This record gives sequence, structure tokens and C-alpha cells, in this order.
Amino acid sequence: MLRRLHQDQPEVFAFTPANLTWAKAQITKFPEGREASAIIPLLWRAQEQEGWLTRPAIEVVADMLGLAYIRALEVASFYFMFQLQPVGSVAHIQVCGTTSCMICGAEDLIAVCKEKIAAKAREVSQDGKLSWEEVECLGACTNAPMAQIGKDYYEDLTADRFGDIIDEFLQGQIPQPGPQNNRFSCEPQTGITSLKDYQRKTVRYNASVDRALGLSDTVRRIDGSEVPLLTPWLEQAGKGSPAKAKKSPQRVINPSESAVAASKKSDLLDLKPATLDGPREAGADDLQKIKGVGPKLEKLLNNMGFFHFDQIEKWTNKEVNWVDKNLEGFKGRASRDKWVAQAKLISTGKETAFSSHVKTRDVL
Repeated sequence: MLRRLHQDQPEVFAFTPANLTWAKAQITKFPEGREASAIIPLLWRAQEQEGWLTRPAIEVVADMLGLAYIRALEVASFYFMFQLQPVGSVAHIQVCGTTSCMICGAEDLIAVCKEKIAAKAREVSQDGKLSWEEVECLGACTNAPMAQIGKDYYEDLTADRFGDIIDEFLQGQIPQPGPQNNRFSCEPQTGITSLKDYQRKTVRYNASVDRALGLSDTVRRIDGSEVPLLTPWLEQAGKGSPAKAKKSPQRVINPSESAVAASKKSDLLDLKPATLDGPREAGADDLQKIKGVGPKLEKLLNNMGFFHFDQIEKWTNKEVNWVDKNLEGFKGRASRDKWVAQAKLISTGKETAFSSHVKTRDVL
């Protein structure tokens, strides 16, 4: 399925202050130079905040991680969990249509969606409150047919009960998630055949349903004010009691540092390389011999004060990080294409597989 950005996009995106703190804290989970690994949780948080993933949100996340925009877009468009078009303001409903659910009545649920929400999948209802789509297996086959609404599963559905659930959402209610046929969890509908001495006297719902009802945030947009804020490795437990920081064999974070302070400290570790006001007397090197550097990037590098291979070959990892973050429109290119290693070879008179073709501009 071809997935493109929606034609109508907001002009800007900004994380809420609490979500920004959360997002910066997520980045600290990963070793220096591997911050881009945080892209999925950051994109997901942006979607949780807005309901869908906009182009400005993708670009904001890319900037935070020092990535080229296209690399962030590749992730967003690859994973179907990211909604690239507007969804209902109240709820987005995902109906499982795979084998077990299909056999047990998923088509009846889809018919309800077409009747009550919109005739086509991924269209928003006329009142703007609901949207729906058919998805692949959600892993609740024993309780088929089922649908995921917001963060919770609604299982053992019939067309009538599914219609009632939709009406309840439209009325501002939060229907009870989980099995809708009085099953506790996923035991046989004819009754349990083992553990018969188990009594449901003190526990009314299974753990998943009980947790969902306790949080009451099935379809709530996440603004970061939830308790806890869930960054325990930095003792960022939101408004609740601070959790103990977990030890990491790869990276030790001072537990007294806040997420914001840790982020600022990380920024200070990126060092600007030495630059020149202009090329040396012999003239600037042909930086386009470096794979990944085209005419626009060469001009940008010259404007930044980089004209020669021996400048680039001396960049340290911290200096590469600085360059990556300051290559407007090409962020992350220096590390991705290993400019330092290429420059070291070329400056000694050797050729790379790429630079050998640049002599005649016959680039493969």
C-alpha cells in the first residue's frame, strides 16, 4: 500500500512542555551517536498528542535527532501504526479483518463502521468525531471478532454491541473495554475446564481491563501531564514519587540531572570543527568526490568554512555530530556516508569506488 503525507497539513507542530521533557528524556536512553534510535517513541508521542502524524511533527522529531527529514519520513511511512492522515477527534477505530475475526463476523463490524462513521476507511465522519480502518491481526484471535479503539481492545463483539459502543463514544462516555459477552478473559465460552477452584469474588475484571478502567484514558490525547511521566531512569516520575534510577551497563546518568539538564549537557558535547575563512592558495578541493556530497552540499560546506579534505579527515565524533546537526536540509549526512573515512583516503591520493567516477562526473 502506498502511504503518502496528507495533502492538508498544519503549518507548525510543537510538543507540549511536558511531552518535550519526556521526548528529550527518551533520547538519553541511547548511547552517544545513536540518538536516532529514539525516533519511533518520539514519532509515537507526537501522534499520541495530535491524533495523527503531521509533516511538521515528523520534521520536528528529525531536527531533535539530527536526522535528514527523508529518513524520519521513511520510518513514519513504513509502519502502519503511524496515521498519516487526520483521524476522528474522539476516536479512531481499528477493526481486525484477519482470518479468525473474518470468520467470526468482522465484515458485520465493518458494515457498522460504514453506516455510522463513513463509507470508506480512513475517512473522518461528517461531525469530525470518528474515523475507522480495517487492520491486520491484532492478536486477540480467541476473542474474535474484535476492534482496537484508542489504546484498548473491545472483544467478543456483535454488530449490535459494536454499534452501541460507537454511540457511547459519541455521547462522551468510555465504554468498558475487553470481552463484551461477560467472559472474564479468553476462557472457553462454554466455561472453564481447568483451575475450576478459581473464584471471581475479589477481582471483577481481568488485569488489562481493570488497568484501562483505572486510567480512564482509552481515547484521551496524551499531553504529558499523566502520572507518572515514565522516565524512571532519570527519576522523572512526573507528579508522583520519584522512582529509583536504573543502572545501565552502557550509559550512566547522574540521577540528580533532570531530562532537560541532561539534554543541554549532551548539546555541549558537540564541538564545532576548525574552519577557514576561505580556500588555501591552491584552491578548494573538489568535495564532490566524497559520496553524499553534491553541488548544493559542497556550497553549504564551503559557506560553513570547509574547503579541503584534510579538514574533514580530522573531524572527531563530537565534531561530526555538530556538522550533522548543522547541515540544513541534509542533517545526518556526514555520519551516514562516513565522510571522515572517505576524506582520509582521498587526501592521501587514493581513490574510493565513488571518487574514481567523479573525475569525469560519471557518477554511478
